[in-house]
Amino acid sequence: MQRKEKLSCGDISLNEVLTREQFRKIGSAFARNFGLALEVTDTEGREIRTLCSGGCEPGFCRLVRQSKVGAGRCRQDRLRGLNIAIETGQPYITLCHAGIGLVCVPLMDGDLPLGGVFFGKCVWEPVDQTICEDVAKRLRGLRFGAGELEAALRRLPVVSARRIHEAAEFLYILVYQMTELDPQVVQWRRQRSLQQAQISEVIQDSKRFGSEEAYPYELECQLIAKVKLGDRTGAKEILNMLLGTIMFHNPGNVNLLKARLVELLSVLSRAAAQGGVDINMLLSKNLGYIDTVLALDTQEDLCVWISRALDEFIESVYCSQDARKISQLRPAMEYMQYHFDQPLTLEDIARQAHLSVSRLSHLFKEQMGITVIEYLTHIRVSRAKELLIGSERNCTQICFEVGYNNQSYFTRIFKQVAGMTPRQFRLENKRL
Repeated sequence: MQRKEKLSCGDISLNEVLTREQFRKIGSAFARNFGLALEVTDTEGREIRTLCSGGCEPGFCRLVRQSKVGAGRCRQDRLRGLNIAIETGQPYITLCHAGIGLVCVPLMDGDLPLGGVFFGKCVWEPVDQTICEDVAKRLRGLRFGAGELEAALRRLPVVSARRIHEAAEFLYILVYQMTELDPQVVQWRRQRSLQQAQISEVIQDSKRFGSEEAYPYELECQLIAKVKLGDRTGAKEILNMLLGTIMFHNPGNVNLLKARLVELLSVLSRAAAQGGVDINMLLSKNLGYIDTVLALDTQEDLCVWISRALDEFIESVYCSQDARKISQLRPAMEYMQYHFDQPLTLEDIARQAHLSVSRLSHLFKEQMGITVIEYLTHIRVSRAKELLIGSERNCTQICFEVGYNNQSYFTRIFKQVAGMTPRQFRLENKRL
């Protein structure tokens, strides 16, 4: 506790938790992999000179900062990047006011912000006339010698945007592995930020394509299947789609979101019970879960909490007596997910799970509640919907792309699942 109190005292405290030797090792490993320098600042965006790599301020930045106005803009950029990184708990990547790359990795000990590690100060593609004109426009009002700004710009390293993202992830992991900083709250904030980004994508897609169904029960069925399989990543993707759809139809309605989450707890309990988890244990857990839902006040906290509850449901399935049966199905499920566009037989699918056709069919129906063919059909129709909305391919092309070789049969199956023909589905969604 004494250490925590010292951490709030500014530059000296940050030196206590990130020593020069630790920084040297971090900077050396980062430079070896990405060839970029690091700059550490306190929570006010002020540089800590003893924790900065040589060359962390390239000639371009020195040129921009030589005026009071330029230096002030740079300081505001660092402070803004630092605040966003601390708030989200993840690296913040942007273009600075001058138009060059800038990245901030937050330094936090639990929920206590200490500062940030900056890098970047590069261009994401080779400098051409367009980039020079953009930078000159951004820096309009600052005085430079003839050709001075362009010459300094061309001396900056060229690092692709993809490589910058890789560097940000590398540094984030490296910093928290090599220091005694506690990343728990940082990771929670990062999880919340990533989840909200995924939910926002769902909401934007709903606005773009339209959606008449207030609650997607089809997604609920997919979620049940993923929980029973123990597919944590797939389950969270579907959960975020569900949350996004709920929030799209009822923006800002926290009470309705709570009601939906209570219903969703029942769905997850049913999935876990079908996966072999003791029902009495699930009922006992749900009482505590409902109390938690009622106590939370914001959409963000509710969304993060249900994601954690999902982890617990999946973990309980893993520990149940039927987990071995579920794991037997996973190779067959993954094979269908990656090869749905090919002609598949039950024999092909059963071979992937090292099961007989009859044993696979029995286990699949028992554990998933649907047949193997029904699951494969769902994958194909879902992909067909994406292509109908997001591409200009005709129905015949889409038919073959999703694994069918007869358009009449494809149309009949699609109508059984979606309630309309592929052409009607496209027209309806394009209109919306």
